[in-house]
Amino acid sequence: MRFKLIGATAMVALLASGSAFAQQSGNLTIWSWNIAASALKSTLEGFNKQYPDIKVTVEDLGNQQVFDKMLAACAAGGEGLPDIVSVENFEAEIFWSRFPDCFANLKDLGYTAEIQAKFPDFKRTELEVGDVAYAMPWDSGPVAVFYRRDFYEKAGVDPSTIKTWDDFIAAGKKISAANPGVIMAQADFNGDSEWFRMISNEQGCGYFATDGQTITINQPACVATLEKVKQMKDAGTLTAAIWDEKIQANTAGKVASQMYGGWYEGTIRSGSPDLAGKWGVYMMPSLTADGPHAANLGGSSLAIAANSENKEAAWTYINYALGTNEGQVTMLKSFGLVPSLLTAVQDPFVNEPLPYWHDQKVWADILSTLPKIVPSRGTAFQTDADSIYRAAQTKYFAGGYPDAKAALDDAANQIATATGLPIAK
Repeated sequence: MRFKLIGATAMVALLASGSAFAQQSGNLTIWSWNIAASALKSTLEGFNKQYPDIKVTVEDLGNQQVFDKMLAACAAGGEGLPDIVSVENFEAEIFWSRFPDCFANLKDLGYTAEIQAKFPDFKRTELEVGDVAYAMPWDSGPVAVFYRRDFYEKAGVDPSTIKTWDDFIAAGKKISAANPGVIMAQADFNGDSEWFRMISNEQGCGYFATDGQTITINQPACVATLEKVKQMKDAGTLTAAIWDEKIQANTAGKVASQMYGGWYEGTIRSGSPDLAGKWGVYMMPSLTADGPHAANLGGSSLAIAANSENKEAAWTYINYALGTNEGQVTMLKSFGLVPSLLTAVQDPFVNEPLPYWHDQKVWADILSTLPKIVPSRGTAFQTDADSIYRAAQTKYFAGGYPDAKAALDDAANQIATATGLPIAK
């Protein structure tokens, strides 16, 4: 290696700045999916202006296929992995726990404490184990309510007055009454746990404790969350809909609100282009008027395969794409991928009024919540826990439990059996 005569301290400094790789060359392959893959491609022009001899190929394989192929490749000792892979945060620990040697420690490549500090804790929690950083934070999903201005205005509802979920229920009744055929919001009650995860995260609760060592799904804040979700369902504030049905309802003007991570901005804007000026954004309500109003849903990271022959070049690319305002804001502008990089909040684009959103400074509003989000741990048992929760939710909604506490106690016991982890007292 041509840098072997450089002292360790100097080497780290050069790696961190990226200058050590200025003359690098090589070919990199990245596995990703859908909008995320397109967003990565949008960074290549800027990257190659600085590093013209590093060729990056982004392969759009689809979300599930990337997950499945990564599992198979890691099980085969890393055989077949590309240089860089996209990893969803909530699934990340499945890989680190099962295949700790499959991915490079980014700290060995220049991921210094100074760079790590550029990202909020909630994004790093699932990507770092002990002294190993398996991946670098990419996009995040700070939660917001996306709403139809015209439907709210016709009902005389000012979104700034919606401070609690009870306010949200009351507003929904007014909006549906004033706009026949329009429902307040939608949730995938059968195939997803989205609303429970968003509100429980807002309230500082989740399936597991932040350290990943205990089960916390039946703690009071989670119980209060499930109770409130059922109240919204029973009131008709939330109606069942899968992903595609939500997009259709957006375009058809059948729904007044959708709550999701900030990345949903791009979904609405690209899916309903003819509704420019009719949509707006406001912060999620809370259980109490003075309660927290920040949560995260979704988000990904980039990891480097341990057996990549171009690890240094791969680090150079992900540090550009994810660790610079230029890289992150390029993806925000092009495809609405919300930066995790805290300094990106200061980019002038974030404070620009956006015509589609009736000249609202949408990104300034959404990104302002990043530092307030409480970490929510997926752990290596995320898939099992989520499946168990969804079954308990369905049974609870159907009257199969006397109350939310009983439903989540049952879920906690099942998760304990499946994982061997204790239930928090």
